[in-house]
Amino acid sequence: MKRRESGSRRAVRRTITVVLLILVFNYLVLPRLAASRDSADLLRRVNPLLLLLALGLEAASLVAYTVLTRVTLPKEPALPLSRLLRIQMSTKAVTNLLPGGSAAGGTLGYRLLTDEGVEPAAAGFALATVGLGSAVVLNLMLWIALLISIPFNGFNPLYATAAVVGAGLLAAAAGLVVLLVKGTDRAEHILRTLARHLPMLDEETTSRFVHKLADRLHDLAGNPGLIRQGVLWASLNWLLDAAALWVFLRAFGAWLNPVNLVVAYGLVSVLAAIPITPGGLGLVEAVLTPTLVGFGLTKSTATIGVLAWRVAQFWLPIPLGGLSYASLKLGPHGRRRRLAAMRSLATEASTMAEKRVWDETTGEYRVIRPEERGVGTD
Repeated sequence: MKRRESGSRRAVRRTITVVLLILVFNYLVLPRLAASRDSADLLRRVNPLLLLLALGLEAASLVAYTVLTRVTLPKEPALPLSRLLRIQMSTKAVTNLLPGGSAAGGTLGYRLLTDEGVEPAAAGFALATVGLGSAVVLNLMLWIALLISIPFNGFNPLYATAAVVGAGLLAAAAGLVVLLVKGTDRAEHILRTLARHLPMLDEETTSRFVHKLADRLHDLAGNPGLIRQGVLWASLNWLLDAAALWVFLRAFGAWLNPVNLVVAYGLVSVLAAIPITPGGLGLVEAVLTPTLVGFGLTKSTATIGVLAWRVAQFWLPIPLGGLSYASLKLGPHGRRRRLAAMRSLATEASTMAEKRVWDETTGEYRVIRPEERGVGTD
């Protein structure tokens, strides 16, 4: 009965998710697409070479994020960049499909990393560090761009909203770091209390996890070179994505001051962190287009440029992520891992199985259990 109820709840959630996505697409995305059709001449005048360049910048942004993840992982096991990129693509596909998808994407990324042999604490640390570190870098970029832009463009209430959201993210990141570094015992006590009330968590495992995370943070704090690498790759990830947006707009004949572009891009990226729709679907389009218009672009150019960028940045990773996941699970490496797991289970089963031997004293077969053979005992 519980399984049926759980399945029903999942079905209801999936249905609600699909309905919300359809509503968002119909009422926010399609009207803007229709508006862009009124300017069909933009499509006729588009520069295909710039479109290819923009796609290349978007791909480079994903590679930069993958390298950022690899920087935070331990040296062993050494994962090839191509495999880590497929893990990131799989994670991004889930993030873009589900409301609040960062949690689901993070869970999938964690499972895929541990499947590759990464220690659970190291995988959790890498994912958390990459997410929080990227948010910190993005907000710093936005605030610097705002300081440069406000004297020339004036103040917009949207700036304050983004600044408040960004400050909240930074405060949460700082609080988590301080709790783990300065108050490891306190963090352990909190999570032990949670583990006692949650059936899926083991208290001792949770305690070890906290201490390993704290140790990783101490190692990171004592390695300024690693921090510099993280800041570099996080900055490249955001700047390449923003550059892709700029080139998409340029492909349709628009030119925008790079500082204004970083302001507009930073605003929507910070607001997209609010888990309202998957990957900020609808919200990004609804905010970015009028912001670009406010910076001097025509509505038709801003609309079609933003839509083209979102196809590359949001929609294209979904099928690519599905193919990446399939390659991880069904490819040669995935098959070898499954065969190794099956052999391990078979070996364990044969070792622990009961054994029948002929007893000459009684003249019949006798069953020898594993404990009688000393299997599994010291």
